[in-house]
Amino acid sequence: MSVYELYSRYTRVWIPDKEEVWRSAEIIKDYKEGDKVLQLKLEDESVLEYPVAPASLPHLRNPDILVGENDLTALSYLHEPAVLHNLKVRFLESNHIYTYCGIVLVAINPYEPLPIYGEDVIYAYSGQNMGDMDPHIFAVAEEAYKQMARDEKNQSIIVSGESGAGKTVSAKYAMRYFATVGGSSSETNVEEKVLASSPIMEAIGNAKTTRNDNSSRFGKYIQIGFDKRYHIIGANMRTYLLEKSRVVFQAEDERNYHIFYQLCASSRLPEFADLSLSQAEDFFYTSQGGDTVIDGVDDADDFEKTRQAFTLLGVKESHQMSIFNIIASILHLGNIEIISERDGESSSLLKGDKYLNNFCTLLGVEHDQMDHWLCHRKLVTTSETYVKNMSIQQALNARNALAKHIYAQLFNWIVQHVNKALHTTSKQHSFIGVLDIYGFETFEINSFEQFCINYANEKLQQQFNSHVFKLEQEEYMKEQIPWTLIDFYDNQPCIDLIEAKLGILDLLDEECKVPKGTDQNWAQKLYDRHSSSQHFKKPRMSNISFIIIHFADKVEYQCDGFLEKNRDTVYEEQINILKASKYQLVADLFQDGKDLVPPTPSGKSKINVRPAKPAIKNANKEHKKTVGHQFRNSLQLLMETLNATTPHYVRCIKPNDEKLAFSFDPHRAVQQLRACGVLETIRISAAGYPSRWTYHDFFNRYRVLMNKRDLSQSDKKITCKNLMENLIKDPDKFQFGRTKIFFRAGQVAYLEKLRADKFRAATIMIQKTVRGWLQRLKYKRMKAAAITIQRYTRGYLARRLTDHLRKTKAAICLQKQYRMIRIYRIYQIIRRSAITIQSFTRGMFDRRAYRELLCQHKAKVIQKHLRGWIARKNFVKFRCAAIVIQCYYRRMMARRELKQLKIEARSAEHFKKLSVGMENKVVQLQRKIDEQNKEHKDLKEQLASVTLTRTTEVEKLQKQLEKQRQNQQDDNQLSSLQEEIEALRAELAKSKDERKITEDLYMNEKQQLQQRISELEDENTQLKEDNEELNKRNLIRTEDELTQSALKENQEIQKDLEEERARYQNLVKEYTRLEQRYDNLREEVTIIKQSPGHRRNPSNQSSLESDSNYPSISTSEIGDTEDTVMEVEEVGLEKAAMDMTLFLKLQKRVRELELERKKLQNQLDKKEQQENKKSQVIETVNDTDRDTDIAYNNLKRQELESENKKLKNDLNELRKAIADSAGDTDPNEESSGYTLLLNQLKSALEELEVRKEEVLILRTQIVNSAQKKDSEKNADSDANWTNSNKEMDQDDAIEAYHGVCETNRKTEDWGYLNEDGELGLAYQGLKQVARLLEAQLQAQSQQHEDEVEALSDQIEALKEELEKQQQVLLQAMQLSPEAQVEFGLQYEITRLTNENLDLKELLEKSEKNEKKLKKQLKIYLKKVQESEGSADIIQPERKRPELSRQVTVQRIEKDFQGMLEFYKEDEPLLIRNLILDLKPQLISTSVPCLPAYILFMCIRHADYVNDDQKVHSLLTSTINGIKKVLKKQNEDFQMTSFWLSNSSRLLHCLKQYSGDEGFMTSNSSKQNDHCLRNFDLTEYRQVLSDLSIQIYQQLIKIAEGLLQPMIVSAMLENESIQGLSGVKPTGYRKRSSSMVDGGDNSYSLEAVIRQLNLLNSIMCEHGLDPEIIQQVFKQLFYMINAVALNNLLLRKDVCSWSTGMQLRYNISQLEEWLRGKNLHNSGAAQTMEPLIHAAQLLQLKKKTQEDSEAICSLCTALTTQQIVKILNLYTPVNEFEERVTVSFIRSIQAQLQDRKDPPQLLLDSKYMFPVLFPFNPSLITLDTVHIPDSLSLKFLNKV
Repeated sequence: MSVYELYSRYTRVWIPDKEEVWRSAEIIKDYKEGDKVLQLKLEDESVLEYPVAPASLPHLRNPDILVGENDLTALSYLHEPAVLHNLKVRFLESNHIYTYCGIVLVAINPYEPLPIYGEDVIYAYSGQNMGDMDPHIFAVAEEAYKQMARDEKNQSIIVSGESGAGKTVSAKYAMRYFATVGGSSSETNVEEKVLASSPIMEAIGNAKTTRNDNSSRFGKYIQIGFDKRYHIIGANMRTYLLEKSRVVFQAEDERNYHIFYQLCASSRLPEFADLSLSQAEDFFYTSQGGDTVIDGVDDADDFEKTRQAFTLLGVKESHQMSIFNIIASILHLGNIEIISERDGESSSLLKGDKYLNNFCTLLGVEHDQMDHWLCHRKLVTTSETYVKNMSIQQALNARNALAKHIYAQLFNWIVQHVNKALHTTSKQHSFIGVLDIYGFETFEINSFEQFCINYANEKLQQQFNSHVFKLEQEEYMKEQIPWTLIDFYDNQPCIDLIEAKLGILDLLDEECKVPKGTDQNWAQKLYDRHSSSQHFKKPRMSNISFIIIHFADKVEYQCDGFLEKNRDTVYEEQINILKASKYQLVADLFQDGKDLVPPTPSGKSKINVRPAKPAIKNANKEHKKTVGHQFRNSLQLLMETLNATTPHYVRCIKPNDEKLAFSFDPHRAVQQLRACGVLETIRISAAGYPSRWTYHDFFNRYRVLMNKRDLSQSDKKITCKNLMENLIKDPDKFQFGRTKIFFRAGQVAYLEKLRADKFRAATIMIQKTVRGWLQRLKYKRMKAAAITIQRYTRGYLARRLTDHLRKTKAAICLQKQYRMIRIYRIYQIIRRSAITIQSFTRGMFDRRAYRELLCQHKAKVIQKHLRGWIARKNFVKFRCAAIVIQCYYRRMMARRELKQLKIEARSAEHFKKLSVGMENKVVQLQRKIDEQNKEHKDLKEQLASVTLTRTTEVEKLQKQLEKQRQNQQDDNQLSSLQEEIEALRAELAKSKDERKITEDLYMNEKQQLQQRISELEDENTQLKEDNEELNKRNLIRTEDELTQSALKENQEIQKDLEEERARYQNLVKEYTRLEQRYDNLREEVTIIKQSPGHRRNPSNQSSLESDSNYPSISTSEIGDTEDTVMEVEEVGLEKAAMDMTLFLKLQKRVRELELERKKLQNQLDKKEQQENKKSQVIETVNDTDRDTDIAYNNLKRQELESENKKLKNDLNELRKAIADSAGDTDPNEESSGYTLLLNQLKSALEELEVRKEEVLILRTQIVNSAQKKDSEKNADSDANWTNSNKEMDQDDAIEAYHGVCETNRKTEDWGYLNEDGELGLAYQGLKQVARLLEAQLQAQSQQHEDEVEALSDQIEALKEELEKQQQVLLQAMQLSPEAQVEFGLQYEITRLTNENLDLKELLEKSEKNEKKLKKQLKIYLKKVQESEGSADIIQPERKRPELSRQVTVQRIEKDFQGMLEFYKEDEPLLIRNLILDLKPQLISTSVPCLPAYILFMCIRHADYVNDDQKVHSLLTSTINGIKKVLKKQNEDFQMTSFWLSNSSRLLHCLKQYSGDEGFMTSNSSKQNDHCLRNFDLTEYRQVLSDLSIQIYQQLIKIAEGLLQPMIVSAMLENESIQGLSGVKPTGYRKRSSSMVDGGDNSYSLEAVIRQLNLLNSIMCEHGLDPEIIQQVFKQLFYMINAVALNNLLLRKDVCSWSTGMQLRYNISQLEEWLRGKNLHNSGAAQTMEPLIHAAQLLQLKKKTQEDSEAICSLCTALTTQQIVKILNLYTPVNEFEERVTVSFIRSIQAQLQDRKDPPQLLLDSKYMFPVLFPFNPSLITLDTVHIPDSLSLKFLNKV
């Protein structure tokens, strides 16, 4: 194809423009060879005739589909306008600051902070190939890190660019990436020190310039060292060409180095008072640039960060103060005023200059000497030494030179100490270097600094060109393409001009050696020597400047100052004064030959690292090296380092000079692109085959251009070759490689044009056919419409005539009726008026008569009431007198009657009446006395036996004591025994004191708890009142409001619970991490410290085992009973308290308080429920009766409780007194005291029993009397039991209440009748019986209600089913007969399929059960066969006549109780066989979680025998063993799942068999018999819960490691729907060297589902709880969502409509998998919502305002930042799609600005939901568990 054919109509080109550099235009007329003018139409629709020549046709523009590519080499047309336009589109429209250009990362400074550098982004790029993600500095850093690890070769990252382009920031982010990804494995925090060096170097080496507020004024190469595991172990820094002139001079709007302003801003601090500093405006060296403040920068805060960095790097406080003294002295030096003498040839200083005094004081030098030598210099000749005066200009130059020299020496010292802090003694395996160096510079006035900078860039550009050329050559050779030499620009002649023999630097050094050398002489030598060089020119209008033609541009250098800057002269006298400083640091800075550079790392480095600058020698020595020579040597060393490493390039671009955010200046950008070598990379790529396609991608993209015959071939490579040969005739335009097709520049655009033409032709054909069909449909509709209109028009005219006739007739009728109505209404108005007048007149007369009658009536009423009052007053007076008389008379009669009753009561007949009821009482009392006597005898016998044994023991001890006295003649031993006895007594007294203290503590705690209970009761009453109010309010509310409020409260409570659980599990996770870290450190210490002497034994024990070996005693149980008190005294309070760690104690205390709170809350709820039920059932009764009943009940309850408490307290005090006296008194005294106390106890018990018997008798009498009264009442009372019971007790309650009231008046009589409170107790017993019966009735009614509810639920279900059937019937009736048949068939098919599925599930369950039973049957058969075989062996032995038969008594085996006995010495064997060496496959056929059951059965036996040490040891060993196994198998999902299921099952067993009622609701009777008896293992339940959380987290980590490599490929890249996604051209970055050749890392969705099936089957096989499995998959699906969405947000190539479709399909497949596994209720699908919304966002229209509103309403799970990011990344795959406009994105942002979204862009893929282990009791009873022989646990005995 001819080149001219490309310049056809509609083709777009680039033409030069003065304002925009390049401008787009469209060809409106085909270009023919020989035309001198090209007809163009600009973007503003204006027409332009552009003159052209055949050799200078304008650049072609790339198709829109290629615009905005991540890699510039992916463009079909590679030239300057295409590169500039692509960068501009990405920067302005998409806000992407990074773009690849081959191996170069182009970074444009946005002048605005962007949220793309967080740790989430670092982890997103970690492990990714360079071309897979969007361009980023982290991608370059990851590429270097990966190549270092894979190739074991050192790497370098070269960051260059203009001042203000962002070099320092880019280098800082690269180092931050290495510090995060390759963090040090030890506690040295090397990565923090590497990052801490940045604020120090910025403070002393960065300054504000006109182009940048934080410009680096030196070059640096930071070498980060790594060990064999690729962790950071150290670093080293080399610096180049510090801009010393900035110390003494700053241009307008510029500043000195930051450290000066930071120090001035912090001068008010007390520690800097001796520096004598003030504001920066007061010093000459910091005020020359004008404004000393940078907007948005706090110098004081930055200074604090600098000091912290110094401290972190190990710089002492004294050295820091010395550094600040030196910096302050430089400021004072600049303010020293030098005045000229009269002759003008000499100068002097002002006397008493305070700045000189401060300078000398801060540096510790002699004031007079410095005063002298600042204005004088020494001249040394062969014979004499002269002291010469200096002029004021010479003195100022000398002062400035001294200031620069001091700062340079201090800078070098700080760099050396930074390197010393970053140095490590570990062996370095490899390193990555980060070079932050100045870019090419050209100003209006260019001096020595610009010359050195551009010289360094020439060397770097040469290295860059050779590296790019080498990579291109390797790519062609790898693909087996014939290699043709590419001509590229070689700047070696320009480098030779500068550094070759007699080059510019040599001539400069030679001129510096001449005594009177000048800049003019040096310039003349340059003209004479190099005027013939093609890279050197002499300016026309100047004799003191020269021009060098660099690779980027021509630069004119001014010769003034070259010699002075190259010499860097400082007078020796001033240096000698500084050497004599009294401060060691100042003196060390200027010592000769002192090697201050720390030793280089001793690692395995490929190169030898030397110091960047050699040691400084005396200024006036003959062979001192010049600055140019030093810079050339350091640059040569740098190039050697870079050539020995694999380089990676970052080119920073400054978009504008005004520092505006996201503003793009094309002129400045093009200038920098030319200078940094990006266009040279493009030119080298364009010279070869820049466009590369794999055969698969090429086939998918351009198969529309193929024939059916070509498509039918199976070999895609041959198909692609045939297509290329047919489409492009010139074979030089493409090459077929081994895996790719290579194209010359422009050929991909040509293929895109052919593809677009093919699509366009097909589109036109489709449009033509559709339009014809639409027009025919339109004509038919118009014809039918015309006929219809005519018909309706004729009908309308006829109807209108009929309507006119009808309306005429109706009008006549209306007129007639209207006239009649009008006259009738007038008559009615007159009639109503007359009636109204009459009614008002009559009413007036009637009211007058009524008022008169009313007055008369009121007078009568007044008279009536007055007469009645007088009569009543007289009556009351007479009645009071009569009552008084009656009272006196009745009192007299009552006294007589009382006297008579007392006489009768003392008579015998009365006692006979009373004895009738008391005979039973006497019999029962006699029986109780007999029983008490028997008990008393037993106690006496026990006491006698105890005293006998005690006396015998005392006699034995006395005998032994006598023997010892006889045997021991030495009195010293006796005294020692007495001392020991005294010590024992002291210890006993001490233990008693401690016991009293603990008892006091317990009493205080008990009082606090009681106070807390009282407070809770008050709260209970308050809650009841609130509850009543709420009930009243709830009656008004509707049911919907109640349900909504309940749901909201439930959600809030659930949310709080989840947050609390998440916090707790994060603590557990942190504890696990710290424990793991501790194990690692312990292993390292054991490896390092293998030297003879004292060694530390490694500890494998957990915190539970290391604290104490004594049994745990619950603090809540101490003091409750006498047994526990004795146990504590025996073991010791200190040892008992040390059993558990402080962590477990705190947990226990919190749990006790929580249980207490729950119990109180439950009691409160029960009381409220009971009161609600009572309020519903019990009818309202009289208020007075209720008050009397309540008062009486409260009174009797208080009396009985007080008596009961007194008796209990007396009993406890007596028992304690007995125990105390038993240990303190002698045997004789003990027996007497014991008998006395025993008698008291006996009397108290007898009195208590008498009271009980009396109460029982009275209860029976009152119940009998109540039954008699009840039988006499009506039979109707049985219907309402609760109300009738209440009425029956009411009389008794009233009588009792009146009796209590009467007691207050007459205490003597009531005390006689009820002296022991028998009636009250009897009444209370009767009420309890009534309540019991009432509770039974309520239980029956509740059961009846439950049955009614169940029946009503069944009725509702049947109704719903009936409604469904009716709906189906209605739908079927509305259809046609044929459709009814089809509908009925479909309905029956669905019903039958559902039934079949249910039956299938039942069948599968039955098959599984059958398989299990078969396996168990096989095991039993094997056992039977073994037993039969043993019997057969024994049988012949018995038949031998010569053997005597021995008869043995066999023990009958008891039933297996579900306990396993083992000996203490067998515990390690048990742990090893059951935990450490166990393989899950060995017990795959047995009961799931078999090890957990076996361990619990062992725990049960230890509990059964009450061996707490055995329980403690077994549980601790079990936990440690599980941890050890999981640490060893930390990558095995099967093992982790196995032990997660067993640890959770063991936790469930500890709960199920703990004896707590809350965990025993679903137990069988046999399981309840298996509960623990002696120990409360609540603490171990918590430890096991924490262990389960740790195992769960490890399980999630392993599963994520298995799934994460598959997610991106399966969800985003793989074509689940074949042929849907198109393929776009890819650039150079798809050839990333980090990608393994030939490796296929692609995964399909089927692979992910297979992996999920495998994980699910493993967990189900191990018997893991379904709730935990659901939580596992919820976490995994969240990880899938996070990883896929994060990659989507960081990859432009997948943000397309087709990817959205593929994503929706993949998500639907995952949701279908969840439903198939019955995991749809786990919440896993909800975690995928952000990814679902992202897929919807990719598929929605993105044009109009309605589209933006739809996006905002649908994409609620995405943040605003994520939505905008996806819209910016959206890329059309085909040219028929349109890009998202900037205005549309702005409208989206405006609509979403009110959202309160989190600031981060990416999802946290490491986030973990809090796990919950719900209680899941087992249905298996322990006695049915079978232990297979494969476990080798024969030493366990069944009990």
